[in-house]
Amino acid sequence: MTAPPSLTLDGCARIGALSVFGPLRLDLPAGRITCLLGPSGVGKTTLLRLIAGVDEVTEFSGTITASDGLPLPGRMALMAQGDMLMPWLDVLGNVTLGARLRGMPRDIDRAREMLARVGLADHADKRPHALSGGQKQRVALARTLMEDRPIVLLDEPFSALDARTRAQMQDLTATHLAGRTVLMVTHDPAEAARMGHAIHILTETGLEDVTPPAAPVPRAVDDPETLAAQGRLVTRLRAPA
Repeated sequence: MTAPPSLTLDGCARIGALSVFGPLRLDLPAGRITCLLGPSGVGKTTLLRLIAGVDEVTEFSGTITASDGLPLPGRMALMAQGDMLMPWLDVLGNVTLGARLRGMPRDIDRAREMLARVGLADHADKRPHALSGGQKQRVALARTLMEDRPIVLLDEPFSALDARTRAQMQDLTATHLAGRTVLMVTHDPAEAARMGHAIHILTETGLEDVTPPAAPVPRAVDDPETLAAQGRLVTRLRAPA
């Protein structure tokens, strides 16, 4: 894997006459996890999809650049809100889909190891219809982590998981993506307080910074600084825009 760059999005977005966000500037530090929170409808997913280069509806006026000056396509892995699993493939086939689409050999051993790490080792031969919503989301997470890209974009990656599994997958993700440039959209203040090296809140009036705890990521759920940061986030999210 090449060294991850920092990213900067600077501009505004609209769909027709409707403003989606901006003008604003979002900096994603190299090798760090940036968490983005905010009310529904303020453009968090749109912003992430614009960086990913998969939003064909929104008109973006501005720049999205990497600090090393190289193009972004081919260096990013995206985990969208929906699991995006192929119903005709089994779990193992879905996890190795990226290699298949690129015409590369599938690393079956590594894929099975990744499935074991997300707790689905016994489900490799199942089709998506036989999985629960949380299991599908873990398959999508395993597929994203398999890509081993220097830039990773995660849109509500743990939203379908129960509290215990969510904490486990947060730990796995933070450990596996250490040293990569990550943008994670989340609605969960506790999640952001645990995982964010940088934390921002997107509102209708712009982007606000929230100071993260000093402890390394992933932070303990019951750490006083983590809980204090969670409280600050909840307070800000409840405040009028």
